[in-house]
Amino acid sequence: MPNEFNVPVIEEFRANSGQVGGMFEGARLILLTTVGARSGARHTTPLGYLPDGEERILVIASAGGAPRHPDWFRNVLANPRVTVENGFFTYEAQAVVLDRAARDEAFARAVEADPGWADYQAKTSRVIPVVALHELPGPPRMNAPTWGTALKLVHDGYRRELALIRKEITESGPGLGTQLRINCLTLCQGLHGHHTAEDAGLFVSMASHRPDLVPALERLREEHARVAVLLEELQRVISTADADPARVLADVERLTEELEAHLTYEEEQLIPVLDGPGR
Repeated sequence: MPNEFNVPVIEEFRANSGQVGGMFEGARLILLTTVGARSGARHTTPLGYLPDGEERILVIASAGGAPRHPDWFRNVLANPRVTVENGFFTYEAQAVVLDRAARDEAFARAVEADPGWADYQAKTSRVIPVVALHELPGPPRMNAPTWGTALKLVHDGYRRELALIRKEITESGPGLGTQLRINCLTLCQGLHGHHTAEDAGLFVSMASHRPDLVPALERLREEHARVAVLLEELQRVISTADADPARVLADVERLTEELEAHLTYEEEQLIPVLDGPGR
């Protein structure tokens, strides 16, 4: 039977492209679907996650500090192939339980970012596991009815992540924690990959079918180049041991301003075409 607490969260997540209110409002959230260890049935659980580079995310089997591991964790031990929904895409992943050394390092990062994780660990005698979800090769399924809607959802995901990072920097105190640095680096990697894919794929295809869009596409490529410079500078700053949060925040705000103008223009130019007649 589905967990009664989870059902409305799952419904709200799917209805609002990953955005929910209540205790999860403003959090990085996924839906993790696992296969029951005994039943073989599929079970979906809302989980907070930690960014950890382009290829994987981390989830923590805290169960609020309960004495037993959560059901979803026991399921991934039996069946590590899982499904992840992030509000924009649904993709298959391989769940890997981190070994003790890697777990301790990741859990320390989580505690540094949110001391509540330490409170959960203090409540239980079990060592709370950390699980890496590695995205498997293959195209993800877009959670959108049209290509234009999908583009907007991806853009809104970057907007939300930038807002979260700005909030985290503001609340970070005198220094930048390790997880916050990773959050920034993961964002930079994701944006770079997104723009590279557009330049080599979407823009080429659109130019061949709609020559009238070539000037707009050239402007978008130029904007990609400007954003790339800002991404490189942000990565350089956060990679220094004594990174000043005020300097990092200023760089993130410059990136946000440049990126917002770019995303808005891209949506104005491309969405009507992507969702137009014949699409």
